[in-house]
Amino acid sequence: MTYKTFLSVLTDQNTAAAPLAQAAALAEHFSGHTEVLCLGVDRTQTGYYYAGANAMIIQEAMVRAQEEAAEVQTHAAEVMERSGTPFSTDVAIAPVADLGRHVAHHARFSDLVVLGKPYGEGIGVEAEPVVEAALFEGRTPVLVVPDDAEPITQPKTVLLAWNESIEAMTAIRKALPFLEGAEVARIVVIDPPQHSPERSDPGGMLAQMLSRHGVKCEIDVLSKTMPRVSDILNRHATDTGADMIVMGAYGHSRFREAILGGATRNMLEKATVPVFMAH
Repeated sequence: MTYKTFLSVLTDQNTAAAPLAQAAALAEHFSGHTEVLCLGVDRTQTGYYYAGANAMIIQEAMVRAQEEAAEVQTHAAEVMERSGTPFSTDVAIAPVADLGRHVAHHARFSDLVVLGKPYGEGIGVEAEPVVEAALFEGRTPVLVVPDDAEPITQPKTVLLAWNESIEAMTAIRKALPFLEGAEVARIVVIDPPQHSPERSDPGGMLAQMLSRHGVKCEIDVLSKTMPRVSDILNRHATDTGADMIVMGAYGHSRFREAILGGATRNMLEKATVPVFMAH
C-alpha cells in the first residue's frame, strides 16, 4: 500500500502555503501526483435581498468567485512548478452549500487529501465543509496541516489515538504507509474502559497487528487528567516529540460534534503537528 494521488483543495491563496508545500513533499517522496482543486466560493445568501435584486447580486458574486478561483489557480501552479513534482489544477465555482459535491468528486479518486486547518483567524467558513466532504462523501483520508508546520514525508514518531472504535481503526489502516517507515508508533489509550474486550491489555491486539506490518509499537496508557481528550493528545505529542497524530474522525454524529465541540474539532483547532484522519 502506498499513496500515489494527492489532492489539495484551495479557496484562498493566503492559506495555501502549508497544504501545497506538504502535498508537493509527499508527491516527491512517494513518486506521486498532486491535483489542486481551486474553488471559487459564492458566499451570497440570496434570502436577505429584496425581490428583483437577487439576479444582480448572484451574478456579481459568481464573477467575484471566478476571479478568486483564477487567482488561486495561478498561485498554485506557480508554487507547484517550483516544486518540480507532477501536478494538475482544476477550477470549480460553487455556493457554500454545494461545495461538498465538488470536493467529494475529486477526493473519491485520490489516495490522500491534504488540507490546511479549517479553524482559526482568517479561515473562511468554507474550510470546515471541505474537510467534511473529503471524509464523509469522498471516503478519503485527510491530512490536516497547521499553518506553520514544516512539510513532513516520513514521520519518526506517530501518535495513534486508540479508543477501539471503527473510525480509529480505519484511520490507522489508511495511515500504514506512514507507520511502516516510522521509528515508532505510540498507541495512546486514554482511560481504557474497565469492561472492554481489551481491558487486560489495552492496545495489545492493535500492536500485534501492526507489528506484522513491520511497525514498531509502544503503548501509552494515560489518565484523563484534562477535560478534553484533544488537549491530552496534543500535550503527549509535545512530550514525546511526535511528528504526526492519527485519529478517527467524528465518532458521534456531525450535528452533535458541532453542538458539543468533540475531540475532532478541538484537535483541529489546536493541533501543532499534522493530523491524519479518516472516517
